[in-house]
Amino acid sequence: MTEREEDITGKIARLEARMGLGLRISAEVRAYWEALRAGRLVPDRADVNPRGIDRALEYSFVLERVAPGIGRFRLAGTHLCDVLGMEVRGMPLTAFFVTSSRPQITEATESLFRDPAIIEATLVSEPFQGLPAFSARLLVLPLRSDLGDINRALGCLVAEGDVRRTPTRFEVTTLNMIRVVPPGEAESLPERAELRHSPHVSSADPPRGLAEEQAPFHPASKPDSPETRRASFRVVSSDD
Repeated sequence: MTEREEDITGKIARLEARMGLGLRISAEVRAYWEALRAGRLVPDRADVNPRGIDRALEYSFVLERVAPGIGRFRLAGTHLCDVLGMEVRGMPLTAFFVTSSRPQITEATESLFRDPAIIEATLVSEPFQGLPAFSARLLVLPLRSDLGDINRALGCLVAEGDVRRTPTRFEVTTLNMIRVVPPGEAESLPERAELRHSPHVSSADPPRGLAEEQAPFHPASKPDSPETRRASFRVVSSDD
């Protein structure tokens, strides 16, 4: 193998390693959320213990619904602050997106809290002084507040590129909504639907969930009784 071929191989390996980071972090946060459900429709905000996702903590955040379609950061890891180049606590989720993608995120956020649903999105950074674009992955999962309303969310955002060019904002390339249903009904109801996808997606990496547009979902049954609740992590009470 020539020196040039070795250099190209090394660059490809580093790129693959970065591309895998978003998937690994998203999988860890999703698995933690599923464990906290413990037979319920969604977990409680008070169930979330940062130590349960310590390896994903710098990429993670907690949102609060403050208006229809608007989720505001109550807590955010250092990676999100690095991406935007500022403290993001108190800012809306749409602050990470270019103007053209904000309506998609607003619509998805409202569905997240209303239906409820899970947001899975792949993103691409906006052009910046001739530098190459890079990708990011977003996952947002609904939570129930202490008052019983689904108006909190646990999520993660992983930018897989050079975040020194700040502020970095993203365009949505694929945006999938996964309807949340009680665990016993998961086999009988369609789960995934895509809101939209961008022409930036290549044929080599087709978007997942190419289903018809999702209709609003209303749970058909009540969550399990408190006696059935059992989280896999220590429960703590938090005021955010």
